[in-house]
Amino acid sequence: MKTSGGNDGEDNQNGIDRKSGFTRDVQYYKFCAYGFLKNLRFYEPFLMLFFLEKGLSYMQIGTLYAVRELMINLVEIPSGVLADALGRRLTMAMSFVAYILAFVTFFLSTQYWTLVAAMVAYAFGDAFRTGTHKAMIFDYLNSRNWQHLKAHYYGHTRSWSQRGAALSALIAAALVFRHGSYAPIFLFTIIPYTLDLVLVMSYPKNLDGPRHSSSRSVADEFVHVIRSLRKSMRNPDALRAIANQALYTGYYKACKDYLQPILRSLAVGLPVFLALAGEERTALVTGIVYSGLYILTSTASRRSGVLADRYGGNPARPLNATLLIGVGFGIVSGVAQAVSLPAIAVVLYVGIYVLENLRKPMGIGYVTERMDKNSLASALSVESQAETLFAAGIALLLGLAATFFGLGIGLILVSALCGVVGLIIRLPAEPPAKIVLEGE
Repeated sequence: MKTSGGNDGEDNQNGIDRKSGFTRDVQYYKFCAYGFLKNLRFYEPFLMLFFLEKGLSYMQIGTLYAVRELMINLVEIPSGVLADALGRRLTMAMSFVAYILAFVTFFLSTQYWTLVAAMVAYAFGDAFRTGTHKAMIFDYLNSRNWQHLKAHYYGHTRSWSQRGAALSALIAAALVFRHGSYAPIFLFTIIPYTLDLVLVMSYPKNLDGPRHSSSRSVADEFVHVIRSLRKSMRNPDALRAIANQALYTGYYKACKDYLQPILRSLAVGLPVFLALAGEERTALVTGIVYSGLYILTSTASRRSGVLADRYGGNPARPLNATLLIGVGFGIVSGVAQAVSLPAIAVVLYVGIYVLENLRKPMGIGYVTERMDKNSLASALSVESQAETLFAAGIALLLGLAATFFGLGIGLILVSALCGVVGLIIRLPAEPPAKIVLEGE
């Protein structure tokens, strides 16, 4: 389908997005609804504040994040192989069950080790979900001959995820304001996640995976998928693409929640809402800022495909640039926090979020161009696994540095280190090299 000119928007007669060139059919809206419900994570704007409320240090918090990421790393590739061989919808259902178990454990937790258990359950949910759902989207695009629209389509669906997050922040602030505690928001998150479980099971069976209906045995399926995966991973271009994409996302995952204590400092120092208690002021300011933040990230996701098109469909240059600019925001935000300018630190921190959502659709599309399509869920799980490795290491370093030197200095040191690594693994300007299996 060719991209037509004209204004951005949808053709009301045939459901075609005139700017991007794909049809907004029932499955498109299901993908969007999935992301919207998945990001109704009412706990997310307050997760670190929840940990601080429990009396944890930054180092302990860093270990919790590292445990989560390392557990995701352990389960990630088996989950992708399971999804490719046995079916993606069932794998996604298992993911949401694990999430719900984690939310209940967070609500009931009273000490550090119960929080570790909750993080482990959460990690299982993330591991079974991440690469699996992306593979479902890209398989759907392949079936409609829309492969060239990866960044546009994924950007649209991801933008709905950010809209869900924007609404979630406001609802979460109201819940914290009403209950005077962070714990109840975990129970409320069970509602949208149950709805998402039902939604995923309504996906068409052909999205279970390209080899799901094969007559070969399950053991043969595992052998085939693993061979295809190994073939993909032998491509050095694929490895560099994965590393570049995963570094910034890992940095973002490890650093993003540190916005919350900065917002708390900002809320306490504001000459407004003086009649409210400190926790109520923090909830109000955090809800407003996060809601506006996610509206910006939603817009960034939708524009990702447009930015990729400006570089001839080869987003290596914008991916390199946004990585370095993003960690640069982190460095300057750390400086602002270190000299007690939380308002400036918050504004710069917003840039880290926006750039993650601008580059993520481009990066995922860039990575999939180097993957064997017969093991797409497994290959995308490798990409997610690389993200978790970076996130775990960065989370430990940032927690350690923030404990000993303060949050501002810790953010400066970690961001600078990520910038150096980003220069080492920058992407080449050449067009992507595609994988071709023997016998194809």
